[in-house]
Amino acid sequence: MSKKLSIFVYALTGLFFFFFFAWPIGSTLRGAFFTTEGTFTLAYISEVFLNPIYLEGLRNAFLLAVASTTLTIFIALPLAFLSDRFLFPGKSILSAFVLIPMILPPFVGAIGVKQILGQQGSLNALLESLGLMNPDIPVDWLGQSRFWGIVVMNGLHLYPILYLNVVAALANVDPAMEEAAENLGCTGLRKFWKITLPLIMPGLFAGGTIVFIWSFTELGVPLMFEYTRVTSVQIFAGIKDIGGNPFPFALVAVMLVSTIILYAGGKFLFGRNSHAMMAKATSQGGPRQGGPLITTFCTTFFILVTFLAILPHIGVVLVAFSKDWYGTILPTGWTLEHFQAALGHDFTLPSIKNSLKYASLATLVDVVLGIAIAYVVVRTKLPGRQILDAIAMLPLAVPGLVLAFGYLSMTQDGKLFSALNPVNDPLIILVIAYSVRRLPYVVRAAAGFQQTSVTLEEAAHNLGCPPLKTLRKITLPLIAANLMAGGLLAFSFAMLEVSDSLILAQRQQDYPITKAIYELYQLLGEGRFIASALGVWAMCFLGVCIIGASLILGKKLGAIFRV
Repeated sequence: MSKKLSIFVYALTGLFFFFFFAWPIGSTLRGAFFTTEGTFTLAYISEVFLNPIYLEGLRNAFLLAVASTTLTIFIALPLAFLSDRFLFPGKSILSAFVLIPMILPPFVGAIGVKQILGQQGSLNALLESLGLMNPDIPVDWLGQSRFWGIVVMNGLHLYPILYLNVVAALANVDPAMEEAAENLGCTGLRKFWKITLPLIMPGLFAGGTIVFIWSFTELGVPLMFEYTRVTSVQIFAGIKDIGGNPFPFALVAVMLVSTIILYAGGKFLFGRNSHAMMAKATSQGGPRQGGPLITTFCTTFFILVTFLAILPHIGVVLVAFSKDWYGTILPTGWTLEHFQAALGHDFTLPSIKNSLKYASLATLVDVVLGIAIAYVVVRTKLPGRQILDAIAMLPLAVPGLVLAFGYLSMTQDGKLFSALNPVNDPLIILVIAYSVRRLPYVVRAAAGFQQTSVTLEEAAHNLGCPPLKTLRKITLPLIAANLMAGGLLAFSFAMLEVSDSLILAQRQQDYPITKAIYELYQLLGEGRFIASALGVWAMCFLGVCIIGASLILGKKLGAIFRV
């Protein structure tokens, strides 16, 4: 790629992120800090901290993020450590099952949890059958503990992201450093706390950052649990009056600034330190065969976590297959009609077509931009190319809810991008939203340029092959597997994007799958059954994509979920 073309890519990417990343954020901040007359004000932001309802929402959002991240660490860290250090029966299969929670958006899994833990759910039915509960006074598990229900849903859905990052970090730890600590008498938990944990802290921070931001701004699960006193739901409720109500703008601005401050603080405390280590191959290491007690514990722990993680999925599957399920341990009848309806219903079929269209176009944008960005960063000496790489990763650090609200704000009547208003047709703005949110996956996957020798491209150039033809004939075939994995992840997660879909798709004929599931669940009658069946179809699709990407990338899959 010539220098002029590299500069063009740099400029094009800069413009893309300026208009569709910085601009929507700026539009939101303008609505939070400026009146309709254009004068600067802090009144809206002040009201957020003076209004007890808004303040409670922020507090709940922060506590949800802290509790969800803590739970995720307690699940993922032991799993990653056991996987890295020990061999045990069924390790390869169980390690693959660890990724199962990623195959379904947590707000869909909430359908299954509500069916199990609701007042007339299967848990109460089981307790009643055992004589442990008065059937006239059923326990409202979720009504009393919605906060912890959301925490559990977030933790069980997000721990694979942290697990992948920690596994990758542990794989890079030089065993010689731990062996030296043991020789000096530092063993057991002390060795882990003093030596291993500091070495893997950058990976732990990278995954924990995504988990925290995701939990802090999660919209779907609180909506499904009807937990309204949280900032994300308050913002969603304020969208209906976005033209005349400045407080949703203020809430989004406070959420964005809070995220930046928390991220910067964590980066300062945990993300700065890196430790020089020899390559792992220079010292004996790797997993070892433990004793019977260790292998039994490892297998049991993996099975237990996997079972708890797939429990919401099991609930969704059972709801999808059931004719009726009310007040009993298991459904009272079984049917396949809901699956047929999910693929042929007037409400669901257009949503599948819409999601395929939106996600396909977004993935195409991501692949083109991702290849160009990765090539400039890895193959050229262009000044500032690392800034380009950092910019491409920013969508992982900015909440999807913030960007979605920004897109809605910047496309209102009278604004520069009013032609993209989703009320008229959300196609372009949804494709942009999906592509911006998932571009980091493709950029990280396309970084496979680093693993291909530049001498092959130089040889092609010496034989008179033009730069673009060299890229098409030589370089891209060498990293095709990486691109396929990144494209699969970008496509599959775009298919089931939650925040952008719930906020930007406002007409029924434009609903993608996730918005259709949410709207179906609100309907009486068979709505929740068809919503569950549609969720199962989505689960199968996303599962195939993630398994494919995992087989291609292996342990490098964690690098995709890293800021």
